[in-house]
Amino acid sequence: MINYILVALFAPLLSFIIAGIFKGKNLIIGIICSGLIVISAISSLFLLEIVRSEGAFEVLIKDFIYTGFINVDFSVLVDSVSVVMMVVVGIVASVVHIYSIGYMEKDDGFNRFFSYLGLFVFSMMILVMSDNFVGLFIGWEGVGLCSWLLIGFWYDKANNSWCANEAFIMNRVADLGMLLGIFLIFKYTGSVKYDVVFKMVPNLPSFVVVWMGIFLLIGAMGKSAQFPFHTWLADAMAGPTPVSALIHAATMVTAGVYLVIRANAIFGLATGVSEFIVILGTFVAVFAASMALVCDDLKKIIAYSTLSQLGYMFVAAGLGAYWVGLFHLTTHAFFKSLLFLCAGNIMHAMNDDLNIKKMGGLYKFMKPTAILMGIGSVALVGFYPFAGFFSKDKILEAAFGSEFYIIWAVLLVGAMMTAFYSFRLIMLVFFGKAKFNHLPKEARKFMIYALTPLAILAVIAGWFESEFHAFVSKSLPDFSSGLEKDSVTNLIVITLIVITLSSLLAIFGYKKGIFKEGGKIYNLLKNEYYLPQIYERIFIIPYYKIAQICAKADKQVIDRSVDIIAVILRNLGNKADRISNGELNSMVKWLVFGFIILLLVAILGVL
Repeated sequence: MINYILVALFAPLLSFIIAGIFKGKNLIIGIICSGLIVISAISSLFLLEIVRSEGAFEVLIKDFIYTGFINVDFSVLVDSVSVVMMVVVGIVASVVHIYSIGYMEKDDGFNRFFSYLGLFVFSMMILVMSDNFVGLFIGWEGVGLCSWLLIGFWYDKANNSWCANEAFIMNRVADLGMLLGIFLIFKYTGSVKYDVVFKMVPNLPSFVVVWMGIFLLIGAMGKSAQFPFHTWLADAMAGPTPVSALIHAATMVTAGVYLVIRANAIFGLATGVSEFIVILGTFVAVFAASMALVCDDLKKIIAYSTLSQLGYMFVAAGLGAYWVGLFHLTTHAFFKSLLFLCAGNIMHAMNDDLNIKKMGGLYKFMKPTAILMGIGSVALVGFYPFAGFFSKDKILEAAFGSEFYIIWAVLLVGAMMTAFYSFRLIMLVFFGKAKFNHLPKEARKFMIYALTPLAILAVIAGWFESEFHAFVSKSLPDFSSGLEKDSVTNLIVITLIVITLSSLLAIFGYKKGIFKEGGKIYNLLKNEYYLPQIYERIFIIPYYKIAQICAKADKQVIDRSVDIIAVILRNLGNKADRISNGELNSMVKWLVFGFIILLLVAILGVL
C-alpha cells in the first residue's frame, strides 16, 4: 500500500528531475517522463481499488514541521475523494504527456517543458493527497508556480509573459484569502489536520465558521477563476495547448472546486456562504457561456466553456450536492482535455492561427480529429449517452429538487448556450467553405491514438453514476434531490429538447450563413463585458501611476539621501586622511588637542 502511495506521489517528481537535469534526444526524454506519469496513474488505480474494498486510510510519510506549538506531518489521506482526484489527474496527465511528445518535438524547450509538466502533476498530487491544510496550501502554491512557468513558457513573446504574470498575480491576491482562512482555522482549532478541524467546527461560534468559509472561498474563486478573478483563465491560452488541457481539465482550476468539496464540513455550516456559492456559480455558468457565443479564438471558446462548467460545479457544491460536483469534475476532465488536445491538432494544421472564421472545411483533411472533437463537444453539451449528460443533468436536478427554480432556469439557459457555441465551433471549423490557402495536415497517428482513451471515457464515464455515488458518499455527505422518478424524467426531457433545438439552430444557422455580427450586445460580449478595460482603469493604471510616484520618490529622496551620506563620509575620510600625513609637528598638535578635549570631558563629568 505504502509503495503505491510513494510511486503515485513521487513518480511525477522524478519526471521533473530527469527532464530538468539530463540531456538527450527529445523522444527518449518524452518516453521516460510519460512512462513515469503512466506508472503514477496505474498506482492511483490500484489505490482506488484498495479504498473501494478496504476503506480510507492515512499514511505518515515523514515528520515535517515541529516547532513550538505547531505540529504538521508530511502525511497523506487516501479516501474516496482524494483517490478519485488522483486517478483523474493521472489519466489526463498521462495522455497530455504522450501527446506532447509529438506536439513539442521540434521545440527547443522540450526538456524544460516536460520538466515543468512533471512538477505540475507532482504539485497537484501533493494538493489532493495531503491530510491537512498546510500540505494542501503547498501543493496549491506549487500548481500556481507551474501555471506561471507554463503559461509563459514562450517567454520571448511579451504577451505570453504578461498573461503568465496576470494569472500569477491574480491568484496571489486570492491566495491571501485562503491563507487567512488557514490561520483562522489554526487559531480556533489548534490544528490544520482535516479530521481534527472538521470534528471541532460544529462546536465553534457561527461567525467564526462563516469567516473561515469566506476566506477559503476567496482562495477557491481565484484558483477556479470565478468572477471577479476570471480574466486570467482565457489569457492562459498563451501557453502551449497541452498545458491548457492540463490546467483546465485536471489541475489548477479544479483545485478550487476540490477545496470546497474537501472542506464541506466548514461550508455546510457557514450560513450564507453556501447560498452565495450557488448564486456565484449560476452567474458564472451563464456569464462565461455568453462570451463563448461570439468568441472567434478556438482555444478561448473552450476556455470560456471551462469557466462555465466550473460554475455548474460550484452550484452543486453550494447546494450540498458535493458528490454531484465531484462527478461533474470527473466527467468534465475527460471531454475537456479531449477538446483542448484536438484544438492543438487544428492549431498545428492551421499554422498556429486560432481564428475559427479563417478555417472551415477541415473535416475533409482531419477526419479523426473532427470525430474526436465531435465526441468531446457532444459530451460537453450533454447528449445521451455521453458523460456530460449524466453529470450536468444531475446538477440541474439538484437545483430543481432544492426548490431553487430560478437557479434551475438560469442553468438551463446556460446549457442552451453551451449547445449553441459548441456546434458553432464545429460548423465553422470543420464544415462549410474552406478559408485557407495551404494544405492542412492531420496530427501524427500516435497523437490521435493517445486521445482515444479520453474519447472513450467522454462516452462511458457517466454510465458509472450509481457506483460513483456509492463510492464517494463514503467520504462526502449524501445528497438526493428528493424528486420522483417521473419528475426527473420530465426535467431530462426538457433539457434534451432545449439543447437539441439550440444545437440545430447553430448547425443550420451557420450552414446557411444567416447569423449577422455587430450590434451593442454582440460588441458587449465580444469585449468580455468590457471588464478587462474596467480592471485596467480601476487597478492597473492607478497602480502604475503609484509605482511611478514611488520610483521618483525612491530616486529623489532615498537615493539622494544615500548619496548625501556617502559624500559626507567621503569628505570626513579626506579630512581624516590629512591628520595622518606623517609630519611630527602636525601629529603633536592633534595629540595636544585630543588631550585637552579628554581633560575637559573629565572635568565636566566630575562637576
